[in-house]
Amino acid sequence: MSIYPEALCVKKVAAIGKAIFLIFVATAFGAFPCRAQQEHQPDLVLRGTITEANRESYVEVPFRVPAGVVRVSVEFAYTGHERQTTIDLGLLDNERFRGWSGGNKNAFTVSESDATPSYLPGPVRPGVWKLLLGVPSVGKGVRSEYVAKIYFGRAGETAATSTFEAAPVRQGPAWFRGDLHMHDAHSDGSCDSQSGKKVPCPLYKTVEAAAARGLDFIAITDHNTISHFDAERELAPYFDRMLFIPGREITTFQGHANVFGTTEFIDFRLTSKSVPTFSKLLDEVDSKHALLSINHPGLPTGSACMGCGWSVKDTDFKRVHVIEAINGDNADGPLSGVPFWQQRLNDGLRVTAIGGSDNHNASYPPDHEAAIGRPATVVYAANLSERAILDGIRAGHVFVDVEGTRDRAIALMATAGAQTVAMGDSMNVSTGTRIDLSLSLDNLAGAHVELIRDGEVVPFGDHKSVAMQHEQWRAEQVSDGKRHWLRVNVRAQDGRLLVLGNPIYLNF
Repeated sequence: MSIYPEALCVKKVAAIGKAIFLIFVATAFGAFPCRAQQEHQPDLVLRGTITEANRESYVEVPFRVPAGVVRVSVEFAYTGHERQTTIDLGLLDNERFRGWSGGNKNAFTVSESDATPSYLPGPVRPGVWKLLLGVPSVGKGVRSEYVAKIYFGRAGETAATSTFEAAPVRQGPAWFRGDLHMHDAHSDGSCDSQSGKKVPCPLYKTVEAAAARGLDFIAITDHNTISHFDAERELAPYFDRMLFIPGREITTFQGHANVFGTTEFIDFRLTSKSVPTFSKLLDEVDSKHALLSINHPGLPTGSACMGCGWSVKDTDFKRVHVIEAINGDNADGPLSGVPFWQQRLNDGLRVTAIGGSDNHNASYPPDHEAAIGRPATVVYAANLSERAILDGIRAGHVFVDVEGTRDRAIALMATAGAQTVAMGDSMNVSTGTRIDLSLSLDNLAGAHVELIRDGEVVPFGDHKSVAMQHEQWRAEQVSDGKRHWLRVNVRAQDGRLLVLGNPIYLNF
């Protein structure tokens, strides 16, 4: 298996463990051409002509929205700009006014959860909708031709690139750092007001703090609601160096789980008539091609924090591909989710470990135990887009920077014969086969490394502690032909966990 998807076009590797990744990428991609992403074709194309007769009037352009549509997106263009022609833009659905952007936007989207600023989120019901064209001016003798491209988003569809951005925030493969668990005023996040009162904390403050931390991506995960998506759509164009991934925390009485990659409503009422089992909830998540992560499974549960620990009966862990192994400062000790995650690995499952701050106060300083970006989940992805980041997480190309630094990094790779794999990947190795391990370490001087094999710490060759800011370690294992997993922890001299790596899988 390759660490990188076939469609990834490698021109440079931004660097953490740069040398070894360059070697592997050159090997993995020698035979693969670059393939451009196919452009989504419009469902309807509306054309018309505006003339002097339409000056200072409104023109309604009807179109039919079919059943099953959950999002309507419009791209609008017209000729005659250079001859004093202006056409303003608005929208009416089959029941009410949905917005007016005038001449300041040539594209917009509306759905139940979110809409482009100037437009209103709300139900998308089938029937006849109308583009509303305002014509303040038309040049003398001008015939302005307009084209409106209408795109229908249907239930369960995923964004071709990202939900809130039309193109990748950053092109090219790299390691990207983010926080996958945060709260604000749309659930139980709070911070101090201008006068020092504790108030629901505006989502803007969370995004601002994440940008100040230098994060590449964020997922704001308010409890059960989808109201924050509308605010994120407004903020994304301004914070254009950071990727917004839609998320929410499914909060039940038996456990909490983040869901990433959809803005559609997911019924969270586990054990009710509508969602009698966790499998039923997973069916809904899967139908939307979203990604679910079990949150803070090491926490206790009860009246003080109902559902904080994971106690969902009959959980089919074969269907759970991500676990929040580190929540805030719970990397070590009895509240850590690492043992829960490693038990799933020992059960023979391939599950990606991630981290999240679970931040509830955007004003916390960076060194606070629950500050935004502490821990940071670091993902190797084809580019900085929602689809690429979630694909990287699914593949396990992830490590967790426990203290949320901007530069600590590891990259573990294994080679056996013609096979070369990295964290998250699997290789088949017969009895007696030598497995060469290579570990790059960046900005971890003074720390020591643990090689974890099936949950037990074993030596990483003859290496003891990290001496320099950038080191490359090598070791070997000999296969016994059985199923195993190997991963790396990096710890400070006092034993604190600094970096948690995901496994390489043998004979899974």
